[in-house]
Amino acid sequence: MTGKNSKKLGLSQLQLHVINETARLRAVVLGTAESNGPIPKIEDCYDPKSIEHIKAGTYPTESDMVQEMEAVAAVFKKYDVQVFRPEIIKDCNQIFSRDIAFVIEDKIIKANILPHREEEVAAIDYIWEQVDPSKRIILPEDCHVEGGDVMPWNDHIFIGTYYGEDYADFITARTNKKAVEAIKDLFPNKTVKAFELRKSNTDPKENALHLDCCFNPIGKNKAIIHKNGFLHEADYEWLVNFFGKDNVFEITKNEMYQMFSNVFSISENVIISEKNFTRLNQWLREQGFTVEEVPYHEIGKQEGLLRCSTMPLIRD
Repeated sequence: MTGKNSKKLGLSQLQLHVINETARLRAVVLGTAESNGPIPKIEDCYDPKSIEHIKAGTYPTESDMVQEMEAVAAVFKKYDVQVFRPEIIKDCNQIFSRDIAFVIEDKIIKANILPHREEEVAAIDYIWEQVDPSKRIILPEDCHVEGGDVMPWNDHIFIGTYYGEDYADFITARTNKKAVEAIKDLFPNKTVKAFELRKSNTDPKENALHLDCCFNPIGKNKAIIHKNGFLHEADYEWLVNFFGKDNVFEITKNEMYQMFSNVFSISENVIISEKNFTRLNQWLREQGFTVEEVPYHEIGKQEGLLRCSTMPLIRD
């Protein structure tokens, strides 16, 4: 279902429900690569990996990225998932829908995104307006948060953040302490666990842009993780202990760079993954998962992958 057709639902008819990352997906916002615009200037980039590919002359083309996103749309169609798309803004990168909003329980929370990306948020206003007004949350301006840092996991909410005094110096620091506290206040019955992430404006192999760039829970009790993505080893150890060492798939620095952790779960048994993630996909199948492989390498050049470009609205 396209964004245009989805409007026919009328106002206040979306009954949101997301309590974890892996329950059966019923409705999702999938970003779009249409009218993506020219190759950005280096000074306008949000992440070091995009800069790397601009300098190398390997930045992805719009046609390749559209084709990759349509492969994901086809998987959603196969599993009867209702798909919403953002309204297309001319010459605007709207791939990463996870950045602009996120759902926890029955509430949708607008992200306080980087200032020059605010028009991306407006492109999903038609979805926002289909939600009960009492379930629409706008955080105070000083609460910086993006959906890639926020993971509901049953009784817990995991949040990637950065608390350093040099927060403002990192364009890669997207979620701050005030946002963590605001989410704690919104969900007092949840255990909110924050993890400080390693940040770099210049080296994509030393930068965890969001929590889902170095960690992702899958199935009922398993997880993909990269130790160096966490600023404090104790946070990494907490997660390994929480899921159990035998249930954790450890990825290397290069695999984090390739976005191995940024897969997307359609259910506890079905995962969409990049087709070149051979080591991960083999392990997933050994664990009993159905792996739906798609080409997503070109989109990955912008330091985001499958979870980054999807924003669940309803999971069973």
